[in-house]
Amino acid sequence: MTRPQPEQEEARPPTYDAHELTGRQGSAFIELDGKVYTLRITRQNKLILTK
Repeated sequence: MTRPQPEQEEARPPTYDAHELTGRQGSAFIELDGKVYTLRITRQNKLILTK
């Protein structure tokens, strides 16, 4: 097994746990360029992102 080179590790996007982002309510607001989106975990444990 080969280890990734340092430049490959930096290129990898960050990973976030959806449950930590959404908390007990199961939803969180995410802002991008002044627009607010809602990230929600469904009952089927899927993610929904809406404007």
